[in-house]
Amino acid sequence: MVRSIHLIIVAVLVGLVSPAQPIDTLTKPHYRISTGLIAPASLMLSGIMLNGNGDESLKMEIAEERDEKLPSFRTRIDNYLQISPIAIAYGLDAAGIKSRNDLANRTAILLKGEVLTLATAFALKKNLHQIRPDGSDHFSFPSGHTAQAFAAATFLSEEYKHRFHWMPYAAYGIAGSVGVLRMANNKHYISDVLFGAGLGLLSMKISYWTHQYRWGKVHHELVVY
Repeated sequence: MVRSIHLIIVAVLVGLVSPAQPIDTLTKPHYRISTGLIAPASLMLSGIMLNGNGDESLKMEIAEERDEKLPSFRTRIDNYLQISPIAIAYGLDAAGIKSRNDLANRTAILLKGEVLTLATAFALKKNLHQIRPDGSDHFSFPSGHTAQAFAAATFLSEEYKHRFHWMPYAAYGIAGSVGVLRMANNKHYISDVLFGAGLGLLSMKISYWTHQYRWGKVHHELVVY
């Protein structure tokens, strides 16, 4: 399993360093890809390292602690929180607080990031066949809800951090709460959540890094970490 995940990560990174098509220098954002890889790579590697299935592994210890302290905890709020950053981004724009990119470009970025996030998460779930803590199915690794939440949080952060410096903290705070709730709901281990967070974060960043801005000019320099 670890070898399969490593191969997927290598494939993604190879895609990142492949030469992109040249675009108008007036519309090209300024990228710091090497810096932007640190957080998602750390999260994904942490998820891999903690994904041991032994009785004494950290993920099993945390799951056991959950069973002792929150045996009957159930909530569906994580189903809504995972997409709430997207709703906030479009809601702010509708209220007249303009985002970094125009409607066409930001929607294209969002769709590409979502497709990459969900397709990769589904492929990993199907092929790695990891059982959930509650035993309900074999689609535990990685956490799709957490991947979705961190992809959405990255979108909100990149579109509004130039206006509100606190926005990344709020966006990723929401995403982090989704990961915690997935564990509290007994649907995921900590390894699933960590890898899912990194996957969603990386997928949306890739969408920004590779976007060609064909629908209009970018009026402000965009620095994507």
